[in-house]
Amino acid sequence: MKISKLIILPLAVFAGIFLLYSCKTGMPDGAVPVKNFVADKYLGKWYEIARFDFRFERGLDNTTAQYSLNPDGSIKVVNRGYKTSENEWKEAVGEARFVENPSVGRLKVSFFKPFWGAYNILSIDGDYQYALVAGDNLKYLWILSREQTIPVDIREKYLSLAKKLGYKTENLIWPKHDR
Repeated sequence: MKISKLIILPLAVFAGIFLLYSCKTGMPDGAVPVKNFVADKYLGKWYEIARFDFRFERGLDNTTAQYSLNPDGSIKVVNRGYKTSENEWKEAVGEARFVENPSVGRLKVSFFKPFWGAYNILSIDGDYQYALVAGDNLKYLWILSREQTIPVDIREKYLSLAKKLGYKTENLIWPKHDR
């Protein structure tokens, strides 16, 4: 039985587009993920100090991310935040996997498979207390801390790096941590 090119071509195009958009694991131009990354030191709770506004976190304060190791070597991700307008906590559970190898701070994360997004750790201090994380483009950026605040010098260092990469840091949201 001969399958028509009229059927195969549209299916191939659809499959290509689906794969392209379901796994955005790129990096902003000029960005470089941290090398000599140690996942075990990154695990645990992080407070979101700053981020760009986007629909999944819109209206949330007291935002945190909790990372733990899954039995298969992937990383469990639990993002949590308080939505004051609804007077309730919101939570999303996902999974992260390394794009290259575990010694490079470049991961992909999914909260609803088969869709994956980029999670690129661009800077981290030696004690794994503060991190600058980017998505696959200039619309996604996070400053994270193990505490609810961040020292001014670290904040300025991360803002400077982000500006050099083209981020409009004046548009960052600085969530409250009061709960």
